[in-house]
Amino acid sequence: QQPINRNLHRHSCVSYTTQTMSWKAGLSRNLPILRFFCCSESPSSRGVFTWFNDNYHELKQLNPAMPILLRTGDNCMPAITTELDFSQNDLLTFMIQKQLFRDENGTVSEARMEAAKAYLQTDWHELQRQRWASPGFDPERPFIDEEEPDWRYTNAERATDLEAYFVLKDAVDEQIATFSSGPNDEYKKAENALLMCQRVDLWGAGPSEVEAAVKHLSRLGQKFNSLETDFPDFITEYYPGAEEL
Repeated sequence: QQPINRNLHRHSCVSYTTQTMSWKAGLSRNLPILRFFCCSESPSSRGVFTWFNDNYHELKQLNPAMPILLRTGDNCMPAITTELDFSQNDLLTFMIQKQLFRDENGTVSEARMEAAKAYLQTDWHELQRQRWASPGFDPERPFIDEEEPDWRYTNAERATDLEAYFVLKDAVDEQIATFSSGPNDEYKKAENALLMCQRVDLWGAGPSEVEAAVKHLSRLGQKFNSLETDFPDFITEYYPGAEEL
């Protein structure tokens, strides 16, 4: 009978613990908040309630500044929600991929599709550079249209300096007006559909499904959120079973 390699066993335990802790420790780098909803008495919420109780203290130890909240209510839908920083580019990409630009007869609107694609190709760096082409004047100054309704035409030299800016800005404004002009509030409905990605309903889910949902939201946060990590002055890591720590 061969002797047991205790060092190998210890190494496997440390690797498993490290791997388990790694994604939990990274939650606050990807998500600003986690909200759990459940009914403490309903069997359909038992998975959410159990997973929250079993993991809350560890999550708070690893993410002390991150709000991790539990909301309970009678017979409420068990779910997890967070906040994702979707941009307009993300919304337009979503609408193009799902072909949500539709005319009233149900066909795909090529005009709004092309306007959305053109918007995604906008050279924002060049637009910002041309914005400051006229020294000492900002064409995007707040309330400029109310204070100077004819500011585009009152100064010939300024109009010449901002000629390239006008071309780029007018093109962007026209594209926005086009792709947001669909019937039946399609643009607003697409916004709401994308925002629903911040929520995972977990009716009747077990603890393993709840953990998979938290990991899913964390991966979305890693892709769409840009959070500034708050590193502590001193970091102490402890792995059970590891030597010389």
